[in-house]
Amino acid sequence: MVNGQPQRGPTIYDVARAAGVAPSTVSRAFSRPGRVNAETAERIRAVAEELGYRANPLARALPTGRTALLALVISDVTNPFFFDIIRGAEEAASKAGYTLLVADAHESATAERETLERMITLVEGVVLATSRMSDSAIRVIAKQRPTVVLNRALTDVPSVLTDNARGMRRAVEHLAELGHHTITYVAGPEASWADGMRWRSLHDGAYELELRSRRIGPFPPTVRGGRLAAIELAAHPTSAVVCYNDLIAIGVVRGLTELGARVPAEVSVIGFDNIFGSDFCSPPLTTVAAPLRALGDQSIKRLLAQLRNSAPTESRPTMLPAQLVVRESTARPGRRRKAWTRAAAVGAAALSSADQPSKRSPTAASAATSPGTRARTPE
Repeated sequence: MVNGQPQRGPTIYDVARAAGVAPSTVSRAFSRPGRVNAETAERIRAVAEELGYRANPLARALPTGRTALLALVISDVTNPFFFDIIRGAEEAASKAGYTLLVADAHESATAERETLERMITLVEGVVLATSRMSDSAIRVIAKQRPTVVLNRALTDVPSVLTDNARGMRRAVEHLAELGHHTITYVAGPEASWADGMRWRSLHDGAYELELRSRRIGPFPPTVRGGRLAAIELAAHPTSAVVCYNDLIAIGVVRGLTELGARVPAEVSVIGFDNIFGSDFCSPPLTTVAAPLRALGDQSIKRLLAQLRNSAPTESRPTMLPAQLVVRESTARPGRRRKAWTRAAAVGAAALSSADQPSKRSPTAASAATSPGTRARTPE
């Protein structure tokens, strides 16, 4: 501060005056060094260093359109699902000489769209991780900047996916091998492409193995959402439950335990994603493991391929494998105690009053599907 005013940093004009060159020459020395005599460029850099001048990266980008910035937009920064995705994406971007900007959409398509509108001119490319926007909104973004979508398939936008169908099939097979006959799927956000794919895969797998399946939800993709789901599960219990993600599954286990159920002796629970902490809960969670760090890494590599090639790149999805990780939340079905189901009716009311929001989104439960009868698949 000088006389109460913020001190002005050195400008391009100060560097030009000290180096004895035109301001335009200083600008070219930083943005297009090949167009300035090597000796002159070296003198300009030395003067700039002495004065403490730092070129504005956005100003440098104006002639070239290159900012060396990439955007990763995620639906919820507090969800551990994104921890390894961010790490994998950041490492891949850094190796290529880019800086990664991470934005949180707060599970809102509106917030996601507004965030992108503010940052789209600053970045060279965008990765949309589990976007809640519509297909048409994503295509609008893809027309403005190279774009890759994560965990969602669009016919004309490059994408990187986990093999949801194969992973869910393994979960259904595991439960069938243990002797379960009816499976409840606890759904996640309505706007989630992966949620619809996981339910369809579970439903089809159960049908082929002559098991019954039903769907309840949607629920928030959080531990609290899982506790809410436990209330509905207690009202109409099944011996096996598969959840949209690990956070819901952890909440289901906690909620059912509070209602008096024994997991896995009376109810087996499977999550999805194998997030950090899924092996810390009690009991440790059986889950379909997604290669999260690889998802982040591959999404950036697909994005860089678009940036390096002026011609259209391959738009077919990059499919990464999923595998079932069996821990201690699944077991052979035991005899359900009548004492638990009676206590659940009382306990559910208490749990509901503690966890129920003032206005809860309505849930839609599919009726149990008998072998040979297909329930309506959600849109």
